[in-house]
Amino acid sequence: MNTYLSISDQKNNEVVRLLTIFSAFFLPLTFIAGVYGMNFRFMPELNWKWGYFFSIGFMLLVVLVIYLWFRRKRIL
Repeated sequence: MNTYLSISDQKNNEVVRLLTIFSAFFLPLTFIAGVYGMNFRFMPELNWKWGYFFSIGFMLLVVLVIYLWFRRKRIL
């Protein structure tokens, strides 16, 4: 019985770990997209020619930093 519970807990821990990793990647991206989705009156990036590419590049940079941090901590 204890062996079964231990194996079940291990599988549950792996699932929770995977969900945590996915949420760590998508939470900052959702925040950035949410900020750009608001209708502010003065957002200099909206009038800038490269504003769209800047925001996409910033999102990719955030994902890269999170990925490298996870690799350094040996989470991935």
